[in-house]
This record gives sequence, C-alpha cells and structure tokens, in this order.
Amino acid sequence: MKQDNFNIMSDIKIIEGLKSQLLSVIAEFFKLLTKGSNVAQEAILECISGAIIILYVLAERLGYSYTAVDETMKKKLKIGIIEEDVVEKDGKNLSKLNSHLKER
Repeated sequence: MKQDNFNIMSDIKIIEGLKSQLLSVIAEFFKLLTKGSNVAQEAILECISGAIIILYVLAERLGYSYTAVDETMKKKLKIGIIEEDVVEKDGKNLSKLNSHLKER
C-alpha cells in the first residue's frame, strides 16, 4: 500500500474515532443533566470542555484551521445578536460569548 493511501486510511480512522468520542461525551453530558446534582457540576464542565476540544480537533482534521472555526463562530454570533436569537433576547448569551471571544 502506498504511503498516501496509508495516511488517508489513518486520517479516516482518527476522524471516525473523534466522531465516536464526541457522541460519547454528548451522551454522558445528557445523562449528567438528568441527575441535577451539585456533585455532577464538575463532570458537566468536563463534558462541555471535552466536546469543544473534540470539535476543534475534528475541524482541523477535516481541513479547517482553528482560526477559521473561531472566525465562523464570531460571524454566527454577530448574526444571532443582530437577528435577536431567542437566547440573545432572554439573557444576552450570544453577546456575552462574543465579548469573551474578543477578549482572548
């Protein structure tokens, strides 16, 4: 097998693994939300941060830079703010996240 074919197969295997990990993290997140306990707060934060990391790595493996992901998020946030998305109306969550991203 050529080296290029091996790299493609390896990339596909890694991407499939990342997709599987993401589904597992999301499943664990939903399970934790049903518990509603203060004990689960750290685990919920672990799931959220883990999902974000997996999505960034998955995007990079699919050919998107971290900067491209950040810029696309910023654009989507601005649109949500302008169009007064329901989470923006109810708590300015999009504006808060947009400010957070600008501060980084």
